[in-house]
Amino acid sequence: MKLKVTVDGKTYEVEVEVAPELPPVLPMFLTQSAPATIVAAPPVGGVAGEAVADETKVCRSPVSGIVVKSNVRNGQTIETGDILFVLEAMKMETEITAPIAGKVKAIHVNAGNSVKSGQVVLEWE
Repeated sequence: MKLKVTVDGKTYEVEVEVAPELPPVLPMFLTQSAPATIVAAPPVGGVAGEAVADETKVCRSPVSGIVVKSNVRNGQTIETGDILFVLEAMKMETEITAPIAGKVKAIHVNAGNSVKSGQVVLEWE
């Protein structure tokens, strides 16, 4: 399927494929530095070898990249939409925002770490 996307006044034609339907999971919100918002469901099972007991209590990276900034710490209370991490992927900064409000239980990445798409980056209590 081909789509036209406009970012900062420039129009891009992109080709996308429809992924197989996944079971319902808590969505992850991704906001790019440009005024565009992408909503993507995290993959079931995530990165190989990374099983999670409660998928609704984790935040996964929507893209592969390098963590350039972490705005959270263990025990911190966050609100829906708060910026958790900033990733750099293909010379663009991508903000990972909180899909739910809650208290941070564990942070799995730090600034400078590489992350893969679907990797758990944060857990909520």
